[in-house]
Amino acid sequence: MSKLLTDPSQKQATTAQEMRTALENFVPRFESAIGNYDGSTHSAQELDELLGEYSTFITHEPFAQEFSAFSTQPGSEELIIRLREISARGVAVMEKYRALHLLAGQSRPAEYFLNIESCIAEEFGAMAPKADSKVLLIGSGAFPMTLLSTAQLTGASTYGIDIDDEAIALGRQVVQLLGEGLEIGLSERRINELDDIGQVTHVVISSTVAAKYELLEQLHALTRKDVVVAMRFGDNLKSLFNYPSQPVDSRLWRLERTVCQPDQVFDIALYVKPDDQGQGF
Repeated sequence: MSKLLTDPSQKQATTAQEMRTALENFVPRFESAIGNYDGSTHSAQELDELLGEYSTFITHEPFAQEFSAFSTQPGSEELIIRLREISARGVAVMEKYRALHLLAGQSRPAEYFLNIESCIAEEFGAMAPKADSKVLLIGSGAFPMTLLSTAQLTGASTYGIDIDDEAIALGRQVVQLLGEGLEIGLSERRINELDDIGQVTHVVISSTVAAKYELLEQLHALTRKDVVVAMRFGDNLKSLFNYPSQPVDSRLWRLERTVCQPDQVFDIALYVKPDDQGQGF
């Protein structure tokens, strides 16, 4: 961002305008990078570099003050929503590129397990999945690494759903290549169409799922009383890349804890049902 004016009376307006300009510049770049996707990997580098730059931008804490000033300005909400939607599309396309690279032999399958993070353990804490758990990922994408990592690390049964048919098709090929011997399923079905939804012990909702809180409300009636839901979200500056947190009906869900990840593009809200007595999984 450009150098701020030092006059305190002009600083807030200046930083807000600079933030607007910086954000507006991302829009056509995302449109171009996403529009170049043709089912091949020819334009992968452009989108990869853009998402890297954007991720760095939204996790740069010094920008939080500028964003706070910008978000109160007229028209800011429309731009925020636009960027949230278009960057989510960018993530979806980037996962397709990643899957296509793997399937084309342009990366070695073993590379994806070299640096498996304990993200699931961090998300769920003491309530992390075990070998007899059943984990559902909503918004699994074309490269379902969360499912693969969870199944690999814990031995749990994992299942992913996504509304993107192409993502499901690619995801199945990725799972076939990387998930030999693991219990992993993928489909484009909705949560109310899943035969074993009542047996699911853990749910992860991706940060780029727009209707995440509507889905959370639906999950209450469909799931067992000791289910644990990890909601990935992003507030404030991170809301440029994620759908933000919302209040929940306290009769349905209780916020157990929030995991803040300063260096990651999303944070995690962990929900349980109010009558949860901490039964084992």
